[in-house]
Amino acid sequence: MAALDLLGRRWALRVLWELSQAPAGFRELQRRCERMSSSVLSTRLDELTEARLLARRDDEYRLTPLGAELVTALAPLEAWSERWAEETAGPTERDA
Repeated sequence: MAALDLLGRRWALRVLWELSQAPAGFRELQRRCERMSSSVLSTRLDELTEARLLARRDDEYRLTPLGAELVTALAPLEAWSERWAEETAGPTERDA
């Protein structure tokens, strides 16, 4: 439940996803997450670092091996969400 609580916080999954694409410094990460305030980003980075999902090295944040494993574990959820989005974008069963 603690992991779901952490991942359910606003912007947490987006930060993990962005860093799975490439390591980034604070400003670059804030740029990638257009609407995220600097205070929320700072809080999420601290929380994810404390959870050992991220590490900071050479002024860049990057996934730890545990964080990379989490992103891999979430891949089936991403695939499901894409199918769900396609399914819900069309007419409902009541409309058919």
